[in-house]
Amino acid sequence: MLSSSVLSQENLGAVDTQSKEMRSQSTGDAKPPTALAKLYLEDGTCLVGLSFGCHESVEGEVVFTTGMVGYTESLTDPSYQGQILTMTQPMVGNYGVPDRTKMDEFGLPAFFESKKIHAKALIVQDYSYHYSHWNAVSSLGDWLKEEGVAGLCNIDTRMLTKKIREKGALLGRIEVDLNATPPDFSQMTNPNRSHLVSEVSTKEVVVYGKGNPVKIIAVDCGMKYNIIRQLVRRGAELTVVPWDYPFAAELHKFDGLFLSNGPGDPTMCVATINELKKVINCSDDQVKPIFGICLGNQLMGLAAGGKAEKLPFGNRGQNQPVLNHQTGECYITPQNHGYHINCETLEPGWKILFTNANDGSNEGIAHETRPYFTAQFHPEASCGPSDTEFMFDTFLEACQQANKKITFPVRKPAPPMSSAKKILLLGSGGTSIGQAGEFDYSGGQAIKALKEEGKEVVLMNPNIASVQTNMDNKSHSKADHIYFLPVTPDFVEEVIKKEKPDGIVVSMGGQTALNCAIAMYEAGIFEKYNVQVLGTPIDVVIDTEDRQLFSDRLNEINEKIAESYAVDNLQDAIEAAKKIGYPLMIRSAFALGGLGSGICHNEEMLKDMGSKALSLSDQILVERSMKGWKEIEYEVVRDAHDNCITVCNMENFDPLGIHTGDSIVMAPSQTLSNQEYHMLRDTAIKVVRHLGIIGECNIQYALHPESLEYCIIEVNARLSRSSALASKATGYPLAFVAAKLVLGIPLTDVQNAVTKKTQACFEPSLDYIVTKIPRWDMTKFEGVSTQIGSAMKSVGEVMGIGRTMEESFQKAIRMVDPANKGFYPRYRFTKEQLLEELTVPTDRRIHAIAQALYEKALTVEEIHDMTKIDQWFLRRCESIVKTWDKMSQITLDAVSNDLLKEAKINGFSDVQISQAVKNEVSEDEVRIKRQSAGIIPKTKQIDTLAAEFPADTNYLYMTYHGIENDVDCANGGIIVLGSGAYRIGSSIEFDWCGVSAIRALRDMGYYATMVNYNPETVSTDYDECDRLYFEELSRERVLDIYEMDKSNGVVVSVGGQIPNGLSIPLDKAGVKILGTAASMIDNAEDRKKFSSALDEIGVQQPRWSELSSLGSALTFANNVGYPVLVRPSYVLSGAAMNVAWNDEQLRACLDEATEVSQEHPVVISDFIEGAAEIEMDAVAKDGDIIAAAIHEHIENAGVHSGDATLVLPPQALTAYQKQRVRDATKKIAKRLNITGPLNIQFVAKGTDVMCIECNVRASRSFPFVSKTMGVDFIEAATRAMVGADTSAMNLPGLDTRNRPANFVGVKAPMFSFTRLRGSDPVLGVEMASTGEVACYGSNKEEAFLKSLLSTGFQMPKKNILISVQEKFIDDATHCVYQLHELGYKIYATKKTAEALKKNDVPCEMVGYPTEKIHGIEGPNAVDMIKSKSICLVVNIPTHESTRLEDNYLMRRTAVDFGIPLLTNMNLVKCFTDAVHKYEMDAGKMIGLHPKTLFEHYASETDSDAWTDPAEYH
Repeated sequence: MLSSSVLSQENLGAVDTQSKEMRSQSTGDAKPPTALAKLYLEDGTCLVGLSFGCHESVEGEVVFTTGMVGYTESLTDPSYQGQILTMTQPMVGNYGVPDRTKMDEFGLPAFFESKKIHAKALIVQDYSYHYSHWNAVSSLGDWLKEEGVAGLCNIDTRMLTKKIREKGALLGRIEVDLNATPPDFSQMTNPNRSHLVSEVSTKEVVVYGKGNPVKIIAVDCGMKYNIIRQLVRRGAELTVVPWDYPFAAELHKFDGLFLSNGPGDPTMCVATINELKKVINCSDDQVKPIFGICLGNQLMGLAAGGKAEKLPFGNRGQNQPVLNHQTGECYITPQNHGYHINCETLEPGWKILFTNANDGSNEGIAHETRPYFTAQFHPEASCGPSDTEFMFDTFLEACQQANKKITFPVRKPAPPMSSAKKILLLGSGGTSIGQAGEFDYSGGQAIKALKEEGKEVVLMNPNIASVQTNMDNKSHSKADHIYFLPVTPDFVEEVIKKEKPDGIVVSMGGQTALNCAIAMYEAGIFEKYNVQVLGTPIDVVIDTEDRQLFSDRLNEINEKIAESYAVDNLQDAIEAAKKIGYPLMIRSAFALGGLGSGICHNEEMLKDMGSKALSLSDQILVERSMKGWKEIEYEVVRDAHDNCITVCNMENFDPLGIHTGDSIVMAPSQTLSNQEYHMLRDTAIKVVRHLGIIGECNIQYALHPESLEYCIIEVNARLSRSSALASKATGYPLAFVAAKLVLGIPLTDVQNAVTKKTQACFEPSLDYIVTKIPRWDMTKFEGVSTQIGSAMKSVGEVMGIGRTMEESFQKAIRMVDPANKGFYPRYRFTKEQLLEELTVPTDRRIHAIAQALYEKALTVEEIHDMTKIDQWFLRRCESIVKTWDKMSQITLDAVSNDLLKEAKINGFSDVQISQAVKNEVSEDEVRIKRQSAGIIPKTKQIDTLAAEFPADTNYLYMTYHGIENDVDCANGGIIVLGSGAYRIGSSIEFDWCGVSAIRALRDMGYYATMVNYNPETVSTDYDECDRLYFEELSRERVLDIYEMDKSNGVVVSVGGQIPNGLSIPLDKAGVKILGTAASMIDNAEDRKKFSSALDEIGVQQPRWSELSSLGSALTFANNVGYPVLVRPSYVLSGAAMNVAWNDEQLRACLDEATEVSQEHPVVISDFIEGAAEIEMDAVAKDGDIIAAAIHEHIENAGVHSGDATLVLPPQALTAYQKQRVRDATKKIAKRLNITGPLNIQFVAKGTDVMCIECNVRASRSFPFVSKTMGVDFIEAATRAMVGADTSAMNLPGLDTRNRPANFVGVKAPMFSFTRLRGSDPVLGVEMASTGEVACYGSNKEEAFLKSLLSTGFQMPKKNILISVQEKFIDDATHCVYQLHELGYKIYATKKTAEALKKNDVPCEMVGYPTEKIHGIEGPNAVDMIKSKSICLVVNIPTHESTRLEDNYLMRRTAVDFGIPLLTNMNLVKCFTDAVHKYEMDAGKMIGLHPKTLFEHYASETDSDAWTDPAEYH
């Protein structure tokens, strides 16, 4: 193992300079196997697969191993003698096979466990005939042929594993003669009846390590070479003797006796057992230490009086948890045995040392007084984890100290379990880039775990849309008290004062909670109030967050990050850069999602990026760039008792240089060898133990692609985005387990939530692959760079599950955006653009790779040279293209069943196939042909253990790699379609709606199924539903599930636009849509149909016209006058919706709108300036409104509703306006015959109240409305859709007034402009926010201030910069004067300053940003912002603004340097009114009271109240 060190520039450059000849990859000429062969099993099963090894028939015992790496080591393990080995890992052969001729220092083959393959044959699901690894010299198939060993692929190995699990190991035969008669198993030799040990044992005495001081005699029963290496490297002279050697008579010549592993039935080794009996029963003065491994354990057990029993299917794999009875530790061990020792008959003086934590079988014994001990597992590993390697040290120490009793290192005792009874949990606040819904899932899991342990939970989280902030009775695991308040030290301290918790959990709320906790720790707040921080101590968190401390702690254990320097000012950064050289990386301390990080190619870039990074963080790390290295991540769990495991490892498709949140990520890793996988795993455990982390964390590595060199990038001592991904990828609930561990509970006492039988101290095995692909929405932002790098920009992510990379990968690409048909060129790049996309990655790089491969513009090698993406990944992409090419030559009728199956196995959708074949056909034609050929997907479970143990799990995915379903048909039930990837316009609020619908259905007794593919969500927690399909939201896949489960109906109205858009296609396919009819959904979504319907029922709307041509649009605009609004159909978050102020702008708007709405009409309408915007969220049943809530926007119309600040109940609307809204709502619901949720938007000006939009689905504001009104609108909608009664819900109807009466809720948007460099942080009709928060107060101003602070807004302390358009000067004068009265110093740009002074408002003039360029002296707006002399920037432009660049520079600089920014006049008014009312002196909180939502409810008078004391409806 090579420990990392400070890496030299020469090594760093090796990736680029090493010649192609040195790289060990298959070429484009490699061909997939084609020869067929059959696998017969003794139970009568016959499976047909493809032969990829030696094409000869073979017989043996069929067994399985669940290891995810290490096929070369396993195949050469003598313990597999006579067996046909099935690997549950779905893709085998990825990293090829190393050099067979290379020897180690002992003359042993360096990379193998013996001189030959011992397994009779290898069975895998998918054989990777393309391989890629620096240490490989050939493919796996070539090696098997070279050794005369059979290989069989395209077998449903999960089905085979389950069969072996249920029936025990089976005799089998691989038959290459397809016409041969089935074998007669009664005549077949059972290898267990053969003396397998005699076949593999050495025939002569061999000495290794001649001259070493400790003399050991080793009985070779099939000894693995790594045992020899482990002993000799530790100083043993190892004399290896045959299995039947008379060693008892010679033991006096040696310091100790070692008994090796080996195959078969231990009772056959009579000679060895007899020799052992002599040895263990010798006189005290002749005692020598004895250590037995695997078969050696069984032989010792037999000699000591135990009985050998055959296990049903054996324990084979790399993740078996073993309990040490001496120390209480739990080890993760590699194993390979079919027998174990029944210890009931052991002679006196012997004791059980180890027990398997899964099945309770014996894993080792020890003598009570003599130094004899054994392990059934493999401490030497290879393959597998090396956690128990120390046992060789224990053995050799005993050999050097006569009669020393065997003792293992004693662990430091665990601290006492926490006595905390009341626990404060900090949430993450609103969703943003880098911190999204994964913390809703994590926090919810934590609450569930804490409540299970009987704790009282206080939650602080202003994220109104989160499921964890629910308080209704459908939420079975809910916090006892919930505060919708900013997660800031001031407010947290107020809650601590009030609630008096004795413990706090800070690891479940992302960087928001962590940074808040660090500030409070440093201020002594926790100590002051005697609040115990549960889990990882804060000083450990600081060690991981502070880059210099982190480096220092790693140096203590000789683990290094790349050469780096932590600095706190720009000059020191420049000096550090001179030592390191360019290019280099900068990283911010205490930051999330790579905020403030990036690669700098020169000093100018360093100055620009460094100054911005230092404005957001007190410290940055200047670090050598390792761009082009592999990026690997491990999720690690550790308890207070020092049990430590890795739950999931992940590999980035993209090499280092792209933030992992913006990378395509696959789990498990696909290109790491056993050596690399376990080297990094061992390092992860070593680092986490050294740091002292308790709970869950992740560790990220840079791994050199041509060697074993690695560097640790960072450790996140908290739950992260990748924790949620790992939880969903493996089925292991990391947050739930971590929450138990922070209380001091040991891992071994936590149950495996999936199997319900085994415990949580284990490492999951995956028999599938998951692909995570980010979702970006950069097209929504003007001026933003689409390049992706070390700072995260994605707004969401998806996870595709399949049994091969191709299947998983193509699923995930489609999940990102329904417009993606799969791995196919979506965009058309010129050759120059193509090369640029590949060299400088953007959000479209995967489409560029597709174009290069489909058009044969570049070879795999050329793409690799430009991107540094491993060739293995690119070859798998190429295989997708090859399948397309085959189909593109022929018509659908000519496509054979084999080719059709190949396409489905490679992840092609029916739509893709329909477009691939000649004479393009419909999706249904492909479906009919496929189903008639019996090509239908199979449903498989995610069970954490690769089918090794039975699992009662409802966590499912579909695949074409299989011949049986893991579950039976559901026979009915209701399917709820989730919201898919988080994107701008569809975020956590729609997940809340989906979860509410599922919970309501289950509450009513319905069997409820969720279909969704977002790993960050609560809806994809398998505990939430009766069945979870982690699958595509496509017509094809929903039909597959609907047909398989014989479902009773589908809910499309709670998941946002994606499921809503499926209503018509599903309806046409015969699916029963619950709620509003699909045709009526279409009438609302289709702009022309909806506008016509409003005219028909007499509901006022702005003047409108369908866009039929550019000429007609220009005529309409000239008739009604500018501005006009362009509105496409069937879009979310105002996509391509634009206001045009002149002919030129209108032309540009129309081009964009027709591009996003090609199949549906685009409407142009009059845009009403200065109008108030009003929303109605409602629920209808059969066209009648049964629940209604009116809320208002603080901003005027023109700001998208998702970006607006909402107030409920409305404070500024007149009774007349509200009645007009109610009347229109009633008419629209009746006209569309709505059953279910609806959201209608209105604009009001003067006496006009005009409808502008109706969404016949849930909206973003449903969680806010439900929690504020005290009743779940989605539950009401779900009940309406299934025809259930809602009369007992006390719903607010159209006639309800003044609900609530004594408090106000304000919902504020969260923006991520800081991360989107170059984007203009100004709002319009297309949505830009990434999340939302909401808070409550006794009035609008209190609620508004709390909400604003919850978004991360920092209260200004001194100086405020004002720059507003002339039309707003009057309004601005009043606001600015209020600020002046509060003691703020006002700075203003020229025209604004002149106007303010004219109105007698004191201010100081500053120069426009561009004036500095022209040499004008004096204070400049941008300089003052950069120097942080300004604490708040108010910049309010209009379409009439002429200083466009100046305005942009002020806004952008404010965002880049972390200065609060307000760009809307109504918001400024609300802010200044609120600040004035609460006399916010120097940013201090005065009169903003911390109250739970129930305390606000309780403020209602008895006559007003509508809630139960502890339930919000």
